[in-house]
Amino acid sequence: MTCFPSLFCRKHRSSTRQPSEFDDELSGVKNVTLFSYKELRIATDDFSPVNKIGEGGFGSVYKGRLRSGKMAAIKVLSSESKQGVKEFLTEIKVISDVEHGNLVKLYGCCIEDDHRILIYNYLENNSLAQTLLGGGHSSIQFSWRTRTKICIGVAKGLAYLHEQVKPHIIHRDIKASNILLDKDLTPKISDFGLAKLIPPNMTHVSTRVAGTIGYLAPEYAIRGQATRKSDVYSYGVLLIEIVTGRCNTNTRLPIDEQYLLERTWQLYERKELILLVDTSLDGDFDAEQACRFLKIGLLCTQDALKLRPSMSTILKMLTGQMEVDDNKITKPGLISDFMDVKVKNAPKPRPEQINTAYDYVLSSGSQYLDNSTIPSTSSSQGTTTFTTVAYDQSI
Repeated sequence: MTCFPSLFCRKHRSSTRQPSEFDDELSGVKNVTLFSYKELRIATDDFSPVNKIGEGGFGSVYKGRLRSGKMAAIKVLSSESKQGVKEFLTEIKVISDVEHGNLVKLYGCCIEDDHRILIYNYLENNSLAQTLLGGGHSSIQFSWRTRTKICIGVAKGLAYLHEQVKPHIIHRDIKASNILLDKDLTPKISDFGLAKLIPPNMTHVSTRVAGTIGYLAPEYAIRGQATRKSDVYSYGVLLIEIVTGRCNTNTRLPIDEQYLLERTWQLYERKELILLVDTSLDGDFDAEQACRFLKIGLLCTQDALKLRPSMSTILKMLTGQMEVDDNKITKPGLISDFMDVKVKNAPKPRPEQINTAYDYVLSSGSQYLDNSTIPSTSSSQGTTTFTTVAYDQSI
């Protein structure tokens, strides 16, 4: 496993830092730079509203220039959020010791008094949710070549987490708002607050369900069994979103078109997948490749998790190194099949507008559900706005 070369163990940047309640939790974590709160105040002009680039249920995110000259995304967790504490620690433990070109880079953290802050590299071009699926408010032109690059890049990042890192990592919240884009539109997987490590010789991790409706694999949503194949399902939904340029759920559309995965299956059976490709491309795309990507999306989202391919196999199919076998494509696990199951003991959901790419550091678009339940309403992700429903429960 590779580590960040610029970070050495838990390097302290401030000799005045006071002991923290999290010191025991972080005692075994290496490669984390500890920043002082004063330095981060300076970097963000005292956390000026002008520098705020995101806000959600767990706090705010600011753009700032560190003393080294690097631009950073500075995530300030709300002191009232117990859930934020758990995610804060998880993010540090999971991401501090891994490095890949398609993962966000953790610069360090700040733990002083009641301040809990994570410092990430700043990515200039927001997220896929804000740009590609954000209703045309972005100036970025997503050509077919760019979309191909993004699909393959995300697959590489997930394959690294699933197969190369030891122990393997399940992300648990792969979605458009957690895919950030740098200045060259290289995709970076972000938000490791819900990630789980898979111990050796184990196939899954049983846990309370956390994630975003529309991306949740059925077996995970119902039974709470997180596996690498549940990430594969989420990736399949994302892949279809990128090709089609629309969110996985849009209740403003006619009933038979509201759920993208169902629509994809319908058109696959009619041999009309080409009709799904984003019309904003004006026909300037590789039709064979686009249909292949949509078929791979269907392979990823099959109801039986054992039939879903691994991320390394998906990568080979995306790049043309392996053929896509139509005979292996079976009906996907559809969200409508379990939409009528009710949430137990959940507070009344409140809609929260995703107004920034840096939802990734807030997890404000995630749902935290009872093991055996799922909400009766899905995220409403229209073409002009990208709105999700969040539940502020502990996991």
